[in-house]
Amino acid sequence: MLRNKSLVPLSRQHQHALALCVRIDRASPIEDAHLDAWQDEITQHFQQEIKVHFAAEEDLLFPGARKFAELIPVVEELMVEHAALRKEFAQAEVHALSATNLLAFAKRLSSHIRKEERRLFERMQELLPPEELGALGAGLEIALKGAVDTCILPTPATRLRADK
Repeated sequence: MLRNKSLVPLSRQHQHALALCVRIDRASPIEDAHLDAWQDEITQHFQQEIKVHFAAEEDLLFPGARKFAELIPVVEELMVEHAALRKEFAQAEVHALSATNLLAFAKRLSSHIRKEERRLFERMQELLPPEELGALGAGLEIALKGAVDTCILPTPATRLRADK
């Protein structure tokens, strides 16, 4: 389903996070010498974009979705996942993730994003009247202003190489 323009800013940020997940997956197994660089990049993503993204979803998107009984269970799942992902981002910040943990984190984050896109966003587009979707989009635009709107460039340690 084509994404409604009101949800596009969140979807764009999802693309950034999914790109990080794909890079982690392709780089695995990650050498111990590069673990700190990957964790620094994950932390940078969280500080510059994901922290604001999670807050916008929790403050605006999820309350709008809770108006519909059929969406309450998925919102509850997503809230639990946000809490678990925040803990993993905090572990990355203090360089506490192993290479195995890093790959598992990327898989969890990717799965979480796909759940939001496929189960929550698509259904909200069907259920919310256009004026409510528009109001939600206006609120999201304001809420997401705190996020850095630039791509995070890989460091030499996190850049994928053709020989991998």
